[in-house]
Amino acid sequence: MKRILYILPVIFCLSCAVTKAPKEEFRGVWIATVANIDWPKNPKDNVEKKKRDFTEILDFYEDLNFNAAIVQVRTAGDALYDSDLAPWSEYLTGKEGEAPEGFSNPLEWMITETHKRGMEFHAWLNPYRATVDLDTSALSKQHDFHQHPDWMVKYGKKYYYNPGLPEVRQKFSKIIEELVTGYEVDAIHFDDYFYPYKVKGEVFRDSTTFATYGLPNQNIEDWRRSNVDSLVKDVHHTIKKNKPWVQFGISPFGVWKNKSTDPKGSDTQAGQTTYEDLYADPLLWVEKGWLDYLAPQVYWSMDYPVASHKKITTWWANTTPNTHLYIGNGTYKIKNNPDKAWKRNNEIPKQLDFARQENNINGNIFFSAKSLIGQHEKVNQKLKRKFYRLPTQSPGPLNHIKRTVAIPAVESVQKHGSQLKICVSHSDSIPRFILLYELDPKTKEPKTLIGTAYLSESQDLGCVQMELERKYIKKNMAVVVRDAYGNQSPTQPID
Repeated sequence: MKRILYILPVIFCLSCAVTKAPKEEFRGVWIATVANIDWPKNPKDNVEKKKRDFTEILDFYEDLNFNAAIVQVRTAGDALYDSDLAPWSEYLTGKEGEAPEGFSNPLEWMITETHKRGMEFHAWLNPYRATVDLDTSALSKQHDFHQHPDWMVKYGKKYYYNPGLPEVRQKFSKIIEELVTGYEVDAIHFDDYFYPYKVKGEVFRDSTTFATYGLPNQNIEDWRRSNVDSLVKDVHHTIKKNKPWVQFGISPFGVWKNKSTDPKGSDTQAGQTTYEDLYADPLLWVEKGWLDYLAPQVYWSMDYPVASHKKITTWWANTTPNTHLYIGNGTYKIKNNPDKAWKRNNEIPKQLDFARQENNINGNIFFSAKSLIGQHEKVNQKLKRKFYRLPTQSPGPLNHIKRTVAIPAVESVQKHGSQLKICVSHSDSIPRFILLYELDPKTKEPKTLIGTAYLSESQDLGCVQMELERKYIKKNMAVVVRDAYGNQSPTQPID
């Protein structure tokens, strides 16, 4: 086993007022690579700058006690990792199919850096988008556009994989298997792009495929939804047969259906819906148990007339009780949207407060990473002071497998002034977290989570370094190990 030392600086302001954080709460951020939205800032940047820019994103959200980074590793038939199934992404190297010079394994590096900060790494993929425009001259010869032109459908200003072809689903299952078996990802993640958003006057030309594969008495709309259902089912199966603790999450468009077309829909007037226009049915996926979490993109303000964040959030909470439900928040709209609600600093705090008060909501995800970094300081202060002052664990997978987790061994403890450094050893066959707790002085049971570290499958030693108030460092503390399913070890007090 490798013995790797992770030093995680954590700074606490214990005198700040704070609302009590839930015992488990997903706190995620989307790091978009398509069009270099978040990272890399420029594909031509040198390796040192690319690494620095990525760790600056992680450091910012670590300081807010986020526990997951959702990083886009496939944008349009490409890969931000060395793959036998897709060419290198132009957003990483500047030229599709060209390996990054001096950056031998960028995905492994990103995962390691994310785990160093006690955060989960969710690999975000777009399954059906094949190109971002109609200019295919820069595509690598290894791209499926050239390898399998019969898989492509031109629609609007892009090319898409034809979801109705079994070969397309089989290829994508291989992509998922390559990722899950080759990298220590904590989850596989899809966003809202299934069949493309509809373009006026355009026809998605899959009638021949429908004639070949459609069932008797099945209309083309139901057939399209069944294609997406099959993809989701296959991906879930591929993940769980290889590493059952790895999660699968999807972030659909915020409106399933409007009530005007279905009484079960939300009280909204969305121009397009995930069920009728994107041919995606998240309610079925939840019912079938194919997802560990659902994260609808509810990017509107609290009382936006045609699509109220409040109404939509409540609808999802009431409609999908059998999964972990995280709400996608549009932080990119702060001070950057015609809706006047976004001009105020309290719009996102109001949304977070509302989510915590609703039953069946287990966390939030922000789009996108750059939206808060270096700006909106008043919003950031509210987030840190009121919601995210202390760390918390994210929910585990729905297929919770009960396991016995051995008590950890404390190898060393160093206290100097306000500094605490603790090293813990533990061996297990799956990833796990070291949790540092303040103990209740009366019961000696864990009271407040004050620090986390991540131990991968290949580690047996982890260290946490924190800066605490002097009076706080003298309190009784203990460590616990939590595996990827959410099982916890007995408590190991720290002398």
